[in-house]
Amino acid sequence: MAQNSAHKPPTVSVKGKDVRFRTIGIGIIVVLAVWFIAANTESVEIRLWIPTVTLPLWVVLTVTLLAGMLIGGFLALRRSRR
Repeated sequence: MAQNSAHKPPTVSVKGKDVRFRTIGIGIIVVLAVWFIAANTESVEIRLWIPTVTLPLWVVLTVTLLAGMLIGGFLALRRSRR
């Protein structure tokens, strides 16, 4: 499928700079994720197949967020190489 090289992603002007909608969306998701992680600070027990560990929930959520970002970045990179 041929792509038109003149096509530009949709943008909005913020303080005189063009900002992509995707960038704004990612920023909103990051702010919501940080807020959600900060609001959940109690400790939880997590069973890792055999051992059971007790960790603060914010650590679990942060590790999960970072793993999701890593997997998403890998898939986006793989998709762009096609």
